[in-house]
Formats: sequence, C-alpha cells, structure tokens
Amino acid sequence: MLNPHGGKLINKMAKEEERRELLEKAETLRKIVIANRYVSDCEMIANGGFSPLTGFMTKEDAEEVINNIHLKNGLLWSIPIVLPVSEEIFKELKIGDEVALYDKNNRPIAIMVIEDKFNLDLENYCKNVFKTTDIEHPGVRVVKQAGNNFIGGEIVRLLNRPLRQGIDEKYYLDPAQVRENIKRKRWKKIVAFQTRNPIHRAHEYIIKTALEPMDGVMIHPLVGETKPDDIPADVRMKCYEVLIDNYFNKDKVHLSVLPASMHYAGPREAVHHMLMRKNYGATHMIIGRDHAGVGDYYGTYEAQEFVEQFVDELEIQPLKFEHAFYCKKCESMATAKTCPHSKEFHVHLSGTKVRAMLKEGKKLPREFSRPEVAEILIKWATGR
Repeated sequence: MLNPHGGKLINKMAKEEERRELLEKAETLRKIVIANRYVSDCEMIANGGFSPLTGFMTKEDAEEVINNIHLKNGLLWSIPIVLPVSEEIFKELKIGDEVALYDKNNRPIAIMVIEDKFNLDLENYCKNVFKTTDIEHPGVRVVKQAGNNFIGGEIVRLLNRPLRQGIDEKYYLDPAQVRENIKRKRWKKIVAFQTRNPIHRAHEYIIKTALEPMDGVMIHPLVGETKPDDIPADVRMKCYEVLIDNYFNKDKVHLSVLPASMHYAGPREAVHHMLMRKNYGATHMIIGRDHAGVGDYYGTYEAQEFVEQFVDELEIQPLKFEHAFYCKKCESMATAKTCPHSKEFHVHLSGTKVRAMLKEGKKLPREFSRPEVAEILIKWATGR
C-alpha cells in the first residue's frame, strides 16, 4: 500500500472527552456559519482525506496551487481548499483568533485558528482551475458567488461531522479505516473508481476490466455537494448496493463513500481525486472519459493526458479507459479499441434521454443499465 500524500495521514478528529471540552469552548468563540461544501472540507481535512493539509489554505498556498499546481512546500496539489467568509466577518477577525465553524443547522463543526486573511484574483483562479471564467460553469459559479474574502488556518479539531443524506453510516469510513480494511483483506493492488452517477453497464464493464489484474476494487462514490440536477447520493447508493449484490464478486469489492464535494474542474480534479484515493489506500485509479467534467468545458480525454505529467509525484497510477458501450454486432460491451463496428450498432443514451425516459417510467435498455438499477432510478424519478 502507498503511503499517504506527504507521508503522514492527518488526524484532526476530537476524541470524546476532548470533544466535550471543545464543544464548551466553541460556545465562547466567534461563530462563523459556513456552507455545506466547506463543512465537507472540514471533515476531509480532519479525517486525513486531504492529507497533507491540516487546515484551510493561506494565501501563499492557495496561489501556489492556483498558479503552479503545488503547495508552497513543493508537494503536488491541484484544487485550492479555501474558506470564504462575509465581508463583515472578514473585517472583524484578526490573525491569531480562534473561531468556531458552524453548519447551517447551528451545529458546531470545528475550531480553527486564523493564520491568514486575504483576497485572491478570482478571474485567475477560475481560469487556471476550471479553464473558464464562465459563470454557467458550476465550479466558477460557486467561487464567484462566495465572494473574495478568505481566511486560512489550521483546523484544531473536528467536533461534529456533516449531516448525512440517508446513507447508512457503515459506508462513511475514514482513510485510516479503509486502509485497515485493505490490510485485513491482504490486498496489495487496489484500483479506485470515482463516481457521482449511478453505475450503468459501461461503468460496470470498465470496473471489471480494471479489476482483473488487481487484488480488489474500491468503489468510492462522492457524496458531498454536487450539481442540483445530479442524482441524490442516497438513491445512487441503492444502485451501487443492488449492482454489487447481483453482478460483482463481493469478496473483491470495497464500497464506501467519499464525503467530499465536486468542483467540476476536469483535469485538475482528476489529480485531486487521485490524491484523495491515494490517502484512502488505493494504488491505482480509473480515469475515464471526461473525468470530473461538465458540459463542453474540457476535452474528452484531457484529464487522462493531464494526469500523465504528474505520475511520478502522484505515485498512485492512472488506469485510462475509453468510452465504453454495448455493441449489438459484437453482442458484448466494448470500446473503440476493441470494437470494429460503426456507431449504428452501439447502444448509447445521452444523459438528457436517460432522464426523460426515467421520468416517463420507461425501462432503460438492458444493454445500457441493469434492470435492478433502472428500477430504483424509475422509482426515484417518478416519485413512486
């Protein structure tokens, strides 16, 4: 198993006795209510998923990441992990202050020490990270709507985890727990699969193909904040469960969730996803078509090309796959590498077409989706 990024798995989780004391302390500190995606960031910092980060980035680290895809200490990092606050709060805070971060449900999430207060060039941020400044891009929209007042500093301890979305708590395993599970299974080579969608036949084919030379697969759906039109995490989890129960060798599958948020940063986010899965214990990761993309902002295989330049620093290895489909002529799943037939024989449905069929209660073709998965999605889409 690979070492965590930076060599050490960060742990900022408060033990029970310490937590009680810190909860009392939080009541005496300046209260800052933060959005859900930053609550997720607090958990990812505290549980080691964002190792080597110990808190929200200072200006120096944020600008290094934005401009050079590295932290100021030289370690590879591709997505700024920054905390925006209102102008009113920004003006009140001083370097060295301790503050209590709360979620929108008035729950204390973490205690943080302010090490920096700063502004960023948001146009440069968006252009470099998302390759666009278009407000229609969901990642750009989040950055620009959050404002340009940031605080950076160490998370002292996590006091409460984010509220869950109807997903069984057994799937919320921290990196240390996943690593222990992998050791117990005696897996040496583990391939991770990132997803924010239900797994259809094309994904199933890619996962099983990637699994062949490996000891096990980590199916690791992202369940933090996604786009409003993405399928809810609890619905997706039901799809993963029924698929694994019926079509996978469960002895070779690890299913748990990644409580991080999506940025839709395409190539940059592919690196980010690989570093997180390295921290969770994976040695390889599937990078597919338009990984972490949205709309037409990135090239079909741009993420695959991008990660190649960092393979030595990443250590976790990318497994690159082309778009998969069912070919009626081959009578099997395939890709352009293995299928010689024209597109007229390929079963492909656009996301728009799939959503329309589900809302109408129409079954998806068996060549596209397993019937058990399709049934769950139809029930969700029709409100049955």
